[in-house]
Amino acid sequence: MIRSELVARIAAQNPHLYARAVERVVGAILERMTDALAASDRVELRGFVAFSAREMRARTGRNPRSGDRVEVAAKTAVHFRLSKTMRARLNHQRPR
Repeated sequence: MIRSELVARIAAQNPHLYARAVERVVGAILERMTDALAASDRVELRGFVAFSAREMRARTGRNPRSGDRVEVAAKTAVHFRLSKTMRARLNHQRPR
């Protein structure tokens, strides 16, 4: 599901809300999550997923096409972990 589909689905389930208002709310939530991750804070949506920013160290990689060694710079990446409830739902199991 992409952002526009999410907005459309929420607007359809809540006919008393304008789609433009739903779009602003979804945008505000995602913007706040982005700001928190940029500040190295953890973002947790209970029963769904937890996001955190992790520092990746510099390393030597390989160009898959030529096989040449390439220096990969240090960077920050987003790590996510599914909740037990979501993992159970995806694997068609009852949550414990």
